[in-house]
Amino acid sequence: MARTAPKLGGGSATLDATAFEASFNMPLVHETVRAELNARRQGTHATKTRGEVSGGGAKPWRQKGTGRARAGSSRSPVWTGGGTVFGPHPRHYTVKVNRKARRAALRSALSVHAERESLAIFDATVFDAPSTKQALELLDGWLSGDQKGSTLVLLSDDEANAGLSFRNLRRVDVMPVADSGVADIIGAGTLLVSDTALDQLVARATAAGETAETETAETAETAETEAA
Repeated sequence: MARTAPKLGGGSATLDATAFEASFNMPLVHETVRAELNARRQGTHATKTRGEVSGGGAKPWRQKGTGRARAGSSRSPVWTGGGTVFGPHPRHYTVKVNRKARRAALRSALSVHAERESLAIFDATVFDAPSTKQALELLDGWLSGDQKGSTLVLLSDDEANAGLSFRNLRRVDVMPVADSGVADIIGAGTLLVSDTALDQLVARATAAGETAETETAETAETAETEAA
């Protein structure tokens, strides 16, 4: 039997079997989430070695006769204000994950929400203007008291009124569906998706999205060739 999701405002929607009925692959989801979270790190942290710290060019005191331990520089790592040994330097944390693996992880994340019945769909066109009250009424009509965690609202780029309506609600995160990743979806307690965003999610999780990406890449390559 095909899985369905409630449609806020009345009725239900049949979910795509390929995207929402996949078995959960924990290692693959973990690998994808780790790669996404690593990619968000700036990697700009840096420390100075003893060769980069200013000062310390002169020997602090003579080698012998002072009764103190010998020292060659005040910028030694054992001195206060000295350099750092094996400290962090600017780097990237990118971890490659194959395209098919990312799609499989996305299907796993979506299927978990479908199985737990923590997924709902709504029509974003009902928001003619931003209305937090209207958004709260939609959520109150769906969420029950035993549901925990935050709610992630996924929208398409042209559904700004809905985004402005949901963004001020407590424990609600709003995100364009194009920017959402497996880490965002699997980390949300409940998932609220607009009709348009649902189609884009299904396309990303199935072969349709792969075909679209291939066509886009081929079009870009053709344009570059013609320009050359």
